[in-house]
Amino acid sequence: MSAQLTVTPVILCGGSGTRLWPLSRVHAPKQFVDLGEGRTLFGDTLERASAIPEAIHPIIVTNEHHRFSVLNHLAKKKQDAVIILEPSPRNTAAAIALAALAMSGQDNDLMLVLPSDHVITDPQVFSEGVSEGLKLAAEGHIVTFGIVPKGPETGYGYIEGGPCLGGSARQVERFIEKPDRETAEKLVASGKYSWNSGMFLFKAKVFLEELAAHAQDIYQAVTTAWQKRDKDGVFIRPEPEAFISAQALSIDYAVMEKTKKACVLALATGWSDLGSWEAFYQNATPDKQGNVCTGDVICEQSTNNYLKACNRLLAVVGVNNLAVVETADAVLVASREHVQSVKKIVDRLKKEKRKECEEHRLVHRPWGSYETLVMDTRFQVKRIIVNPKAELSLQMHHHRAEHWVVVSGTAEVTKGDSVFLLTENESTYIPLGQKHRLRNPGIIPLVIIEIQSGSYLGEDDIVRFEDRYGRTKA
Repeated sequence: MSAQLTVTPVILCGGSGTRLWPLSRVHAPKQFVDLGEGRTLFGDTLERASAIPEAIHPIIVTNEHHRFSVLNHLAKKKQDAVIILEPSPRNTAAAIALAALAMSGQDNDLMLVLPSDHVITDPQVFSEGVSEGLKLAAEGHIVTFGIVPKGPETGYGYIEGGPCLGGSARQVERFIEKPDRETAEKLVASGKYSWNSGMFLFKAKVFLEELAAHAQDIYQAVTTAWQKRDKDGVFIRPEPEAFISAQALSIDYAVMEKTKKACVLALATGWSDLGSWEAFYQNATPDKQGNVCTGDVICEQSTNNYLKACNRLLAVVGVNNLAVVETADAVLVASREHVQSVKKIVDRLKKEKRKECEEHRLVHRPWGSYETLVMDTRFQVKRIIVNPKAELSLQMHHHRAEHWVVVSGTAEVTKGDSVFLLTENESTYIPLGQKHRLRNPGIIPLVIIEIQSGSYLGEDDIVRFEDRYGRTKA
């Protein structure tokens, strides 16, 4: 039966990964972080989903900040997708409801819900599990995927399996939140429990019926937001006011702990949600001293450390059981036993309104990227890279002037009423208040150095008049 079915992967891509600061940030979360050779967790999820024989084009639920990162990944993978933008984070129940409403009325409305930031070491086991779950879901079950525990992990929730429903599927007896060590050991020893992976498979219609029965306020709010949605190019935008009124609950609290239709399939594969630096350590292969080193790292007389250098030399001597993560503008040093508390650092940064919790010095945009090289009170120096045939918006600034120097490539500059070309080692000056645009007409990346000067240098001092990417005034 499953060979005749198709399933729509629904990829949830709105998290911020605060426990992985300073690498993961609000506008550049862990699912988009380059893990080496251009690989990302979101890209891995796309590949894993597309490898399922029954899978068709995915639905991606993301947000305003991440929409162009999603588009860039889809372009690299040469994949099409429906992209829904949450107006505000309301947890997984509301996000999944948006995707289910997008599938309403389809003859085959099976949906496979996948977080975008997980590691699965055996994609074949995962794919076979999905194939087994399709028949159950088609019969009206709400399938959740468990992971066969490899130990008494305290960082995951657990699912208790009950009577067998055929094959490896079992009725869900109960969910248990992250337990303490003693409880986790008892759960694993009983053989009845699997880790809660946060992956699901069900019919859209069944999920919406259960959501309406057990979380009517969420169902009604999201339905109203969907009915009043707008289309913005390739992006679908639910109506903000109605969506924000939805209670912020996970699918576990809103549906799974209350429904009578839940069953669990336990997958025997390596899996991690990479929710902390300790998870990164556990998913790597340490050297003879027990250290996991990434980047330019020198390690002497040190054991059992996670050491990651992103931009410069990281040297450690005589330290043990630490997580040290270096980025261009911040360094984290934490005991491995306390890396779950990194979120407290992020909360403090947010209260103090510091940029280090929002984005990196290297910021990606739909046209390319910019990197802050030097910043002071009245000047800032950036390296700007514009992709071939891409362009920035036609814009102006109230508080800053700009000098542009072309390092490589060809720049087409709009300045007021004039349009002209600049090539390597040529420059131009953009006075405060003048309309301007930068475009790359060539076939190689355009690299320029931008020197900003003025009384205020924030990114919100941008007035956009025209924009290819549908962005409004900053």
